[in-house]
Amino acid sequence: MAVMNLGIAQLRPAWGNKAATTQIVIDAIAQAAKQGIELLAFSETFLAGYPFWVCRTEGAARQDDIRQQRAFAQFLEQGVEIGGPELAAIRQAAGDHRVSVYLGMNERGAKAGRGTIWCSLVSIDAGKGILGAHRKLMPTHDERLCWGIGDAAELRTYPFGEFRVGGLNCWENWMPLARNALYEDGEDIHICVWPGNAAAVTHDLPRVVAHEGRLWCASVAGLLSMSDVPADFELYKDLRDAGFDVIFEGGSMIVSPDQKIVAEIAPGAAGIAGFAVDMASIRRARQDFDPAGHYARPDIFKVATQRFRLGGT
Repeated sequence: MAVMNLGIAQLRPAWGNKAATTQIVIDAIAQAAKQGIELLAFSETFLAGYPFWVCRTEGAARQDDIRQQRAFAQFLEQGVEIGGPELAAIRQAAGDHRVSVYLGMNERGAKAGRGTIWCSLVSIDAGKGILGAHRKLMPTHDERLCWGIGDAAELRTYPFGEFRVGGLNCWENWMPLARNALYEDGEDIHICVWPGNAAAVTHDLPRVVAHEGRLWCASVAGLLSMSDVPADFELYKDLRDAGFDVIFEGGSMIVSPDQKIVAEIAPGAAGIAGFAVDMASIRRARQDFDPAGHYARPDIFKVATQRFRLGGT
């Protein structure tokens, strides 16, 4: 049966610099190719950085503060449009090196939504190019000050070879119906992306998803320190003066359908790890449980996914 070399990239972005981070992604794709990786996943909004400052500077309590507004303006300026040059360059690198990519990014609307950022997970096929960009369904807590609410327009799986691959951003991995939508779309590999590691959500959940879906799960968490943030960021000095240094420490892994961690990258370490995932393991695991197949009860449960775009293209 089919085998694919699945990779996870635990790296540091050039935070707030989409051009420099695009080059980091391109270099990682080249490195992954040398390691024989066929599909490489990056952390949540790796391009070009998670809005970490909001919860660390009381952004919710200071919504009308001019400096918070300036910080958001800088963040918005570094948003990436689906048809922009950054994704075009990454798509080209994916094709040149024959490495497909799941990339977390800050997506800025190209027309009506140019004042909005969505937390998006972009699927790029090495041969076909961009397949889709799933916008996070519900930003968590302070994230709602920076990100728009997403939709299910591209809450889908896509074929990569003989495998169907899907993915979710951070806490939406905890949404049972979001996971179910991907299971019902034939998911074999699930990509969980996170801004960084938090043991309560990034260590246990990948094993839960792998066991529940009887599939392979790649969980990718990012690295970020204040040294990755440019000194001209509006709230840089405030964050430094408050003693912030390490923001995210990573902690990425690949989990098999029987819940074994088969590859991982230690917290604090930058690198790319891979593992040859196979279809046979999925087939074996689904003998006794297939959540969207023989163990589903469509005569009892009626679940519909509304796959339409809310707006802000």
